[in-house]
Amino acid sequence: MHNQPRYKPLAATAFFADGRSERPSIEDTVARGQLHLDQARYTGKENGKDVTYFPIQITRADVLRGQERFNIYCSPCHGRLGNGRGMIVLRGLRQPPSYHDPRLVDAPVGHFFDVMTNGYGAMYSYASRVAVDDRWRIAAYIRALQLSQNATPDLIAQASSSGSSNSPKGEQ
Repeated sequence: MHNQPRYKPLAATAFFADGRSERPSIEDTVARGQLHLDQARYTGKENGKDVTYFPIQITRADVLRGQERFNIYCSPCHGRLGNGRGMIVLRGLRQPPSYHDPRLVDAPVGHFFDVMTNGYGAMYSYASRVAVDDRWRIAAYIRALQLSQNATPDLIAQASSSGSSNSPKGEQ
């Protein structure tokens, strides 16, 4: 067992008729865990356009997870408030856009997922660093940041009235 016959990748061999040690892939096969049928979930797009909805269910726990991932991966550049004033800017590097810019407030949620997946401008791809569902959770947290900084008085009143009915006894 110590000296088993083996081939180095792409090495020549006389064993197979075509002379190649590496065998061609079988058509229409998909590696385990790589079948991504839900286009919106894995690309942030449908028919080439950014999606305007979250393809996974977003709960409070998901937003908190998104905040945690945002603080790790995004805040060094975008800042904890999403205002584009992270540590890299303080150190003289290029300032990223603020999430509170009207262009990004109005952007579909699929845009944020796509930028995290493929990169944009000076930002490189985070696809290899951040899992698919975590990218959606970060996008949900970005939406929460945008809402927190741009909330209207009637929205605040609505949230406080619904929040007080859901709070435990004695807390207002």
